[in-house]
Amino acid sequence: MKIGIAGIGKMGAGIAGRLASLGHEMMVWNRTPDKARATGLKVAATPADLAAGSDSVISILADAPAVDAVYAQMLPAMSGKLFIEMSTVRPEVSRKLSSKVKGAGGVFVECPVGGTVGPAKEGKLFGFVGGEPADVARARPLLGEMCRRVEHLGPVGAGASMKLAINLPLIVYWQALGEALSLVRHLNLDPARTMDILADTSGAPSMLKNRAGAIAAALGGKDNPASVTIDTLKKDLAEMVAEARACGYDTFVTQAALQSFERASRAGLGAKDCTAIPASWVLQKLRT
Repeated sequence: MKIGIAGIGKMGAGIAGRLASLGHEMMVWNRTPDKARATGLKVAATPADLAAGSDSVISILADAPAVDAVYAQMLPAMSGKLFIEMSTVRPEVSRKLSSKVKGAGGVFVECPVGGTVGPAKEGKLFGFVGGEPADVARARPLLGEMCRRVEHLGPVGAGASMKLAINLPLIVYWQALGEALSLVRHLNLDPARTMDILADTSGAPSMLKNRAGAIAAALGGKDNPASVTIDTLKKDLAEMVAEARACGYDTFVTQAALQSFERASRAGLGAKDCTAIPASWVLQKLRT
C-alpha cells in the first residue's frame, strides 16, 4: 500500500519506520524538511503532493491549527482515499475535518493513540477510534499494524474525547509528583533511591516505573532528551480544560496543573522534557 505520513515528529517517525518495515511504500512530509529527510523515506514537497501520491494518509501533528492547515492543502487530492487523523485535538476539530474530507470524496477515521515512541516503532500503540463502521472497517487492517489494541468508541469525535481523558491524569501527575517530592527533599536521599522507592509503590503509574531513571537524572540537574515537551503537555491541558467546559464540567485539579505548566513555560522550560516539571518544582525554580 502507498502510505503517506504527515508530521514527522518522534511519533510520526516511529510510525513511518514501523509501516516501512512491513513493506509498505512510504512517503513522508514535515513542516521542517530535515526531519522528513532523516527518515530515509521518500519525501513529499507539500501536503498536497503527499495526498496525491498516497492511497492512505496518516496525520499526527502538533495542534489543531497545524491539522487544519495540512488538511486544507490535501483537500484537492482526497477523492477515494483514506485519511487517519492521529493528532491530540478536541473532538470538534475531528468532526469538522471529517465533514471536509467526506465532502471532498475521501474517507476519514480518527485514531489518536496511547503510547510513546518505543511502542510506535513496534506497532504496540493503543488506538482510540472514532468513525463510521464501514470507514473503520476499511482502516482496521492498517490500524492493526500500528496498534496492539484498537477500540472503536463511536462516531468521529469519540476517539478524541477518550484520548484527552486518558492523558489528563497522566499529565496532572507530573505536577503531583513534584509536590510529592517536596515532602521528602529534606531527607537528602540520593535521587535514584528516592525514585526507586516511589516507583515500587501502589501510587506509581506505569509512566513513573518506566521513567524513574530519567526523573532521578532531572532531580540531579541533568536535562533529559525531550521525549514529550512541557509546551506540548501544556497545550493538551488547555484542550482538556476547554473540552470539559464545553461538556458542562469544571476541572479544578487540571486547571491548577495547567497553571504550573504555564509557569514553567514562562520560565523558559517549554522546550524541555516533561521530567523537568517535578524536578523544577522540588528544586524551587517554579514557585514564582
